Amino acid sequence: MKPRVAPLALTMGDPAGIGPDITIAMWSRRAELDLPPLFVLASPNLLEERAEALGVDVSLSLIDPSADIAAQSDGLPVLPLENPVSGHAGAPQKANAAATIESIERAVAMVVEGEASAVVTNPIAKSELYASGFAFPGHTEFLADLAQRHFRSTFRPVMMLAGPKLRAVPVTVHIPLHAVPAALTSELVIETATITAADLKKRFGIAEPRLAISGLNPHAGEGGALGREDDDVIRPAVAALRAAGINTVGPLPADTMFHDTARSQYDAAVCMYHDQALIPAKALGFDETVNTTLGLPFIRTSPDHGTAFDIAGSGNARPDSLIAAVSLATAMAATSESGPD
Repeated sequence: MKPRVAPLALTMGDPAGIGPDITIAMWSRRAELDLPPLFVLASPNLLEERAEALGVDVSLSLIDPSADIAAQSDGLPVLPLENPVSGHAGAPQKANAAATIESIERAVAMVVEGEASAVVTNPIAKSELYASGFAFPGHTEFLADLAQRHFRSTFRPVMMLAGPKLRAVPVTVHIPLHAVPAALTSELVIETATITAADLKKRFGIAEPRLAISGLNPHAGEGGALGREDDDVIRPAVAALRAAGINTVGPLPADTMFHDTARSQYDAAVCMYHDQALIPAKALGFDETVNTTLGLPFIRTSPDHGTAFDIAGSGNARPDSLIAAVSLATAMAATSESGPD
């Protein structure tokens, strides 16, 4: 008999953002959505106050993590945080940083211990965390650090935007555009693509992943006339990947690799910089696209949007991307459970 997949662990996100809103909105549609077993690491008072502000009737079930969370289905299962949460929707406070970080740390720990199958993170505001000593550029780097602490090994996290029409991976992420050419190396392209192919097999169940590697310059460099990086950096990386048995094509001109026919030829696009990957991913499915982190020893998904302080508590936040993140985490957990190690 196939073992029961553990529930998903949802983090609180920034208490002043739309994380509580979309969590409540998703839970209110649980029958329609056939939600998998899940729980939220959050402040119960926060969720109750936000539900009241939104005019949504939601009951909470405060859970014992040692109990069967799947059986506690009368209300939204909440694992209370030890750190306090205060304030109002749309008004972020540095005092909430400890609770925000605690939610992430405990969610990861529970996945590592087998009490949860995946982490689904609600959006955070990094600027509000820095005052508490948060030393990471974002969620992804923090999760990699937590993985290192738990497993005493170094992990290279890779961002993937996964939507219904496109999976896209940026090789360089949060750096200025003018810094990309110097940061781009054949080794970095190879490492990113290798991690992508490995997780497409393990987490997505794709036996022989097909990767399309974009060029950096217009027309993939036009034979060097528009830049040497495509021929000197990216093309050797593609050759090395193919020699390693990974089905890879490129470098491809980025302006012609995202139309319908082109996308049918690959399982993921590996792009050279942030916007080259994220613009087509979000344009092709903004509300259904999920941010997932590859290269970690646990599954993490997230909505592909931010805290949206300006609409928090207004009832205008759509839960579509969180719903998609929960759905993808569930599928990835089931595939990992039944697939090869």
